[in-house]
Amino acid sequence: MKTIIKTQNAPDPIGPYSQAVKAGGLLFVSGQVAIVPSTGELELDDIKAETKRVMENLKGVLNEAGADFSHIVKTTIFLRDMQDFSQVNEVYGSYFTGNFPARETVAVLGLPKNVNVEISVVALAQ
Repeated sequence: MKTIIKTQNAPDPIGPYSQAVKAGGLLFVSGQVAIVPSTGELELDDIKAETKRVMENLKGVLNEAGADFSHIVKTTIFLRDMQDFSQVNEVYGSYFTGNFPARETVAVLGLPKNVNVEISVVALAQ
């Protein structure tokens, strides 16, 4: 059995997928980019602001599912440019208070809407 998670506190999907799916005791959150949920506009002022918007979108989905960043067990970060790694890592790390999740960071040729960062997570379902 699976449960689809949908919230107004994260952008609507830009394709045929759900914001998140609960299944088998886990919450699978689709990759988030820096779309402002209330306006649909991209927030691309700089890589730190972009990453903060991505993390806030993840937070919105997690909260809708009754979870938070402490429930995350695995993240995947997709970066258009590895030169942004340290700045993305700084913002990303500020959302955790220890017991960090497993993670990989991958450089990619391109991302949806030509953004610079996309992050997806797997969390314990609540």
